[in-house]
Amino acid sequence: MEITRTFDILERLNKDFPKDDILVVKRNGKWDSFTTKEYSEYANNVSYGLMALGLKKGDRVATVSNNRPEWNFIDMGASQAGIVHVPIYPTISLEDYKYILGHAEPKILIVSDKSLAEKLKPVVEEIDAIEKMYAFNDIEGVKSWNEIVELGKQNEGKYKDELEKIKAGITPDDLFTLIYTSGTTGTPKGVMLSHKNMVSNLVETSKIHTYGYQHKALSFLPLSHVYERMVSYHFQYKGISIYYAENMGTIVNDLKEVKPEIFNSVPRLLERVYDKIISKGKEQKGIKKQIFFWAVNLGLQFELHKKNSWFYYQKLKLANKIVFSKWREALGGNIKVIVSGGAALQPRLARVFWSAQISVVEGYGLSETSPVIAANDMVKNQIKFGTVGPVLKDVEVKIAEDGEILCKGPNVMLGYYKEPELTKEVIDEDGWFHTGDIGVIEDDLYLRITDRKKEIFKLSSGKYVAPQIIENKFKESIFIEQVMVVGENEKFASALIAPNFDYLHSWCTLHKVHFSDNKDLIKLPKIVSRIQREVNELNKQLGSTEQIKRFRLVHDQWSPETGELSHKLSLKRKAIYQKYDHILREIYLVAKEAELVH
Repeated sequence: MEITRTFDILERLNKDFPKDDILVVKRNGKWDSFTTKEYSEYANNVSYGLMALGLKKGDRVATVSNNRPEWNFIDMGASQAGIVHVPIYPTISLEDYKYILGHAEPKILIVSDKSLAEKLKPVVEEIDAIEKMYAFNDIEGVKSWNEIVELGKQNEGKYKDELEKIKAGITPDDLFTLIYTSGTTGTPKGVMLSHKNMVSNLVETSKIHTYGYQHKALSFLPLSHVYERMVSYHFQYKGISIYYAENMGTIVNDLKEVKPEIFNSVPRLLERVYDKIISKGKEQKGIKKQIFFWAVNLGLQFELHKKNSWFYYQKLKLANKIVFSKWREALGGNIKVIVSGGAALQPRLARVFWSAQISVVEGYGLSETSPVIAANDMVKNQIKFGTVGPVLKDVEVKIAEDGEILCKGPNVMLGYYKEPELTKEVIDEDGWFHTGDIGVIEDDLYLRITDRKKEIFKLSSGKYVAPQIIENKFKESIFIEQVMVVGENEKFASALIAPNFDYLHSWCTLHKVHFSDNKDLIKLPKIVSRIQREVNELNKQLGSTEQIKRFRLVHDQWSPETGELSHKLSLKRKAIYQKYDHILREIYLVAKEAELVH
């Protein structure tokens, strides 16, 4: 069955892929499954309940929640009643909550837990548009979302025919969601997406792999982000069961229990997995350690399209048997595909995972493009390391004179909510969306992203520096968790480095380095010297303009919660510049003083 609107997925599921575990969640240590039939019943009752509360087509419902089946029930229930779903991250600042809720003006707000209810109660009282707040968890003094479901059950007879009329009247071009971009700078923008935007994307991306009805996926990236949300629809479209991880800390255990064939990730999480594997390898002794790193080095030589020699594959077979099989076991034992998006993936990671019989499929896009513009295609065998693959069918891409990637197609948003001038700034008169990313087309097929247009800076010599490429190179070091390259209008490039403290602590134990805390640790000459060695080695792989001449270590562990990273774990440069302004000034002040001395 073909679909034209997101909620058509429910009918397709029940008709083509009825199953007992379409949505599954772990609560209090136990897995709780929902059938396709229960999914539809919940969605219908949510529709009736919202209608009974007086909500009409075009009204908004906001959710602030972790990943769970109830999120889908609200999403589909609102969607088929023509009500616009506004999903919001559960980890943003109070300021952002005030702005988004005030801007979107939802009539209903649904939160997941007690801490969010307490945090948002004062905000709700300030915003006249919000009539009621509900919660998924049972919280004293807060209405349960089950009240909406029960109200729906009571009013099914009254609203059943009306709901069918509303569904029949919803067109593919109708607005179905507002997604507020977390962004790395400025105020969040409400991206207006239509059913056609999302459906075109989920249908086309569903063709890049062969997994379906018999298979399972683990979901842990936030559903409030367009990337995980679209892939969630894509999984449902193919009849893949979705298991929600209990939380980010339980992913490894959940993978072992669920044994999924596929999951969605971002490069930073894959980097962490790889770093943990490598650090365990370094802890091994003698012949075991030698075999481990022989296998890793073999993996780093892996080429796609059977370009390695016959002898290489014989060695790889052995490496898979004695080393890489353990990697697969750590990821549940069944994992075949990891979909990677949100930022650039280091090609060496892709090589190693592919050599270990885990296909990492990289794609690219933005909230404004629903989100995918291009993706590596396993079915057509159109995959190239270091690229984000071919452009999707019906999507057009052209590279502007300054290198910016422009996109046109059914996936491009309707515009920014209440911001026609901002919309005009990014969608030109000919309908081309300006992505803000710089890229090239290779082999007349593969799109390669080289940097963000706004992030490229010029040194005082007039030479340009693309920081993302350098940052990705530096994150190949097991000692480096995060790095931000700076140097606009300066004579040379420098960097702020947030070390990989987990690994650094183990290294200190091994080398008998004593410290009281991370603040103390980064000041130790032995640590600075060790990181300097890493920087020196990495600089050898860069051009003279790109080389990092000075760096400073920071003791903070960067995260979305502390404000240095966005929700897809990319750098929030403006926030980092502000936070470490004193350190950045000092880097270049020392350089200028040294110049004066000489």
